[in-house]
Amino acid sequence: MSQANNPESRSGRKPNRLINEQSPYLRQHAYNPVDWHAWGPDALERAKAENKPIMLSIGYSACHWCHVMERESFENEAIARLINENFIPIKVDREERPDLDQIYMDAVQLITGRGGWPLTMFLAPDGRPFFGGTYYPPEDRHGMPGFPRILAAVSHAYRDGAKEVTNNLEKLTEALGALTNYVPTGGDLKPGLAAESARALATHYDSINGGLGQAPKFPNTFVFSLFLRVHAADGDEAMAEIVRHTLSKMARGGIYDQIGGGFHRYSVDERWLVPHFEKMLYDNALLARLYLDAGRALNEPEFLGVAREIFDYVLREMTSPDGGFYAAQDADSEGEEGKFFIWTPEQADAVLGPELGAIAERYFDITIEGNFDGANIPHRTIELADAARMFKVPEEDMASKIREIRDKLFAAREQRVKPGRDEKILVAWNAMMIGAFAEGYRALHERRYLEAAERAAGFVMASMWDGRALKRSFKDGVARHNAYLEDYAQLAGAMLDVYEASLDAKYLAHARMLAGVILERFIDKEKGGFFFTSDDHEALITRSKAAFDGSTPSGNSAAVMALLRLHGYTGEERYRVEAERTLKLFREFIEKQPFGFSHMLEAVDLYQRGPTEVVIVGSRSSPELLEWTERLGLIYVPNLAIFICVADNADADADAQTRFIPEQVRDKRQIDGQVTAYVCRERTCTPPITTFKDLQKELAD
Repeated sequence: MSQANNPESRSGRKPNRLINEQSPYLRQHAYNPVDWHAWGPDALERAKAENKPIMLSIGYSACHWCHVMERESFENEAIARLINENFIPIKVDREERPDLDQIYMDAVQLITGRGGWPLTMFLAPDGRPFFGGTYYPPEDRHGMPGFPRILAAVSHAYRDGAKEVTNNLEKLTEALGALTNYVPTGGDLKPGLAAESARALATHYDSINGGLGQAPKFPNTFVFSLFLRVHAADGDEAMAEIVRHTLSKMARGGIYDQIGGGFHRYSVDERWLVPHFEKMLYDNALLARLYLDAGRALNEPEFLGVAREIFDYVLREMTSPDGGFYAAQDADSEGEEGKFFIWTPEQADAVLGPELGAIAERYFDITIEGNFDGANIPHRTIELADAARMFKVPEEDMASKIREIRDKLFAAREQRVKPGRDEKILVAWNAMMIGAFAEGYRALHERRYLEAAERAAGFVMASMWDGRALKRSFKDGVARHNAYLEDYAQLAGAMLDVYEASLDAKYLAHARMLAGVILERFIDKEKGGFFFTSDDHEALITRSKAAFDGSTPSGNSAAVMALLRLHGYTGEERYRVEAERTLKLFREFIEKQPFGFSHMLEAVDLYQRGPTEVVIVGSRSSPELLEWTERLGLIYVPNLAIFICVADNADADADAQTRFIPEQVRDKRQIDGQVTAYVCRERTCTPPITTFKDLQKELAD
């Protein structure tokens, strides 16, 4: 973390227990006067021994309001004294322990109707919640009770055995159990459910600014990915225009780092102008993939350029020496949100000089008035062609000047105090970026992207897989915490992505191995679907079954997608059967709440339409076969499964490849020694195709 976020630099205190933790978020609180514990047996046993309630605080290192509450309350000696005297305080990094975050976020939403971070929950010593909220100010403010008032009231109620506490414990525990008690209702999924749901979601489209709804605005990646699928399947141009407009607005807004690449978390306004400035690995992985898909599907080179800039940002700033990807960059630097990213005209002129400064100020809307605390978040309000006309230069010259401006502003910005970086490596988030890089190689043909995907995949399997199970988090040479459903499911999907980019069968083997763990240790054999935690995980107050897609896919939707894709590659019915059981378990919820199941609806689309299987027959060493596979990557084909059938057994991995080819696509032959393709849908294959042009036409049809 940067010096600005190092608590040791702000305090002469001795550290508390959190100094021994790996999590940068926990270590940020190591010099608080609060007597923090990490979640674990010692803290829980102390709470029982002293009969004190637990004050549980959950957040993450890049969270702006988490930093605010730390400065205002956890650094406050008087408030810390109240906490230490009346509670056992426990601090949790939600990125390390999403199992705890899931349970207690559900609890606070049941109590208050809303959630967010920092999450502040009060628990009985056995872990059952009875009261909670999110951010609390240090004193009564804007109709919100101050944190000392909350602490005193909760302590008094618990100590005096208030009936309300007992009732809350019972009711919340029962309600949390009910949230995970999904019961199969029978019945099949509606035909065309994905398209029907996409059109329902499209009614919330903001036709002026793009995106869904009003402020605050999140990227909602899966919704727009679903729209692309519907456009590809049905030729729905309205869906295409919604995606094109939204992605253009986002790429030109302040939510996108115009100088250094990469997306911030979300926009606080409806215009995508003012973001919360943290950069999360998962957002950038999912958005890179969406921009790749949209660039190919809609023939928009600008979108492919945005994806390339995201990848370059990740390789430059978010990649560890061992190849894994770091979790996040902070919103704050030098104690101020966004300070690293904003500019005044004077700052820009000092770097660029008068000529380029004038262009930058017009093109990136850097004004004297400012758009953020008297300074400016660079964003684009005019097109390149408009700038060329205004400054009376050819468009190609203006493009060159804009590149020079960005390079110079970037170099100057690098001299500033950088936001803190959370350098823990999380399996699920790495998996999303591995898949994005693999797809980036297919779409952009830059070998370094495939190398990044393979290197990260190799790192995860070498450092976070012990031959039986995955660990969730890695930092400072140590892998910790049992991995969760999302880790296994996302990594299985990423291995399939790397297979499709590299055509190396070992990645299919990795995917099958990970899927085997899901089917063995996470499955609900009685009702279907998959639990958040494995059967050998720490026992918590409930074993949740996450189904709703948020900023990242739920473990269940990621598992269904991975299993359906594996069924397409292997023909093994166990994958399809469990995916189908899961979809049917959540069927009513998917139909009623499509926004909360937007990635699951992508899996529904794959389930109902089936994969598009492209079988290419030829010698693995043939330049023509390589050319075909490279050109195939330039085409947007959702639900794609790629099979390479070797023309002879001289290829070293012929046997390995054959093991992963289902019966319906085996025994395909070359025609007259030419590279030959077959497109198979619903167990029916086309006649042999011997020109790539004809293959492209078949896929378009």
